[in-house]
Amino acid sequence: MARIDPSARVEAGARLGADVVVGPFCIVGAEVELGDGVELMSHVVIAGAVRIGARTKLHPFSVIGGSPQALRHAGGESRVEIGADCTIRESVTINGGSDFGGGVTRVGERCFLMAGSHVAHDCHVGDEVIFANNATLGGHCTVGDKVFLGGQCGVHQFARIGEQSIIGGMSGVEHDVIPFGSVLGSRGKLGGLNLVGLKRRGFSREAIHALRRAYRQLFFGEGNLAERVEQVAATFPDDANVGKIVAFLRAGSKRRITVPRGLDEV
Repeated sequence: MARIDPSARVEAGARLGADVVVGPFCIVGAEVELGDGVELMSHVVIAGAVRIGARTKLHPFSVIGGSPQALRHAGGESRVEIGADCTIRESVTINGGSDFGGGVTRVGERCFLMAGSHVAHDCHVGDEVIFANNATLGGHCTVGDKVFLGGQCGVHQFARIGEQSIIGGMSGVEHDVIPFGSVLGSRGKLGGLNLVGLKRRGFSREAIHALRRAYRQLFFGEGNLAERVEQVAATFPDDANVGKIVAFLRAGSKRRITVPRGLDEV
């Protein structure tokens, strides 16, 4: 049975799972669905069509499901989906999707969004992603699993951040970032691979060495990038980790690829 503080407002139609806690001065809209064990500490606002997975905890002044900050949005479908076991700290904002971008903003499971971080409309965020304080995604971004976004970093709209990469604090990310990459700088450049993250997650020495060789061949080898991608694919045909980088680059997007320091283009 849900526990709702007398000062909170839960609109008719909202669906609350078992053991949900709605703290003081929270507002829960009519189209909201809260999974079992979700906790809204206090002063949380959840508006519009929002679904939050089990055991996710929202701290004071977080606002989930606000309309997209996009002038083109004409009031169509706008949803937010958040997975289970997430922690959403103070003053986090997650906007609903837009009617020109798919209509849904998604955040995966076991994510940790620190105070002041922002997920814009139509972003798709994977599992176990960490947003440090004030990390910000522009609209339509895609973030892979186990990415770390440093404090006060900003990611340009439509950019893709590959899985298990790290974005340094105060970095501005203009272009796509390969899986396992490490980005630093006010106009972010690749500083190599996310070696600390790889070691923490138990990647073997052999796997890390293969990724480093592939990285050097991709960015410092002969030919243009498209040619080097195919060269890497041929050199490491059975390496699943390198294969993820190759697949990421083959997929392409509206943004260019973030390159290492000293390179203007690839």
